Amino acid sequence: MEWMTLAGTGLGAAVGVGSTLLADRSRWRRDTADRARQERKEIYVSCLTTLRQAHESMRAVATGDQQREAAAVDAAVREAFRTSGCNEARETALICVPPGMADRLEEAYLSLRSLRDVLAAGYPLGSAEYKEARRAHTRSVDTAREAMRHDLERQV
Repeated sequence: MEWMTLAGTGLGAAVGVGSTLLADRSRWRRDTADRARQERKEIYVSCLTTLRQAHESMRAVATGDQQREAAAVDAAVREAFRTSGCNEARETALICVPPGMADRLEEAYLSLRSLRDVLAAGYPLGSAEYKEARRAHTRSVDTAREAMRHDLERQV
């Protein structure tokens, strides 16, 4: 009968250790998912903020000095775009986010480039060309933002 006590103790220990390991594994998975979600959130915010700042910088240089030649406006707008950091933010996002999200972010980036081209061409902010490019960019950013929200909520 002594072996029954020993077997019961061994079984109890195995159940206790197993349940502890299972709980630790579950906590580890939850913590890993939380960290990944937070990292994606930071990438999303950084990307959207950088796109916004790039647009603001391009607008500022495009409307700054009305007496500049077209070539100077073109160069200034393109330089504002190049130094904005949106290429770096885009590349980080494309590497780190799910494929569907990468597509939305790429659309927002490409719409910003179209907006850049309109501003670089010298179209004023009140022109139909600028307004249409701005609307297209706003739509693509709104689509990306909504997809980001969905992605972050899905992971909760």
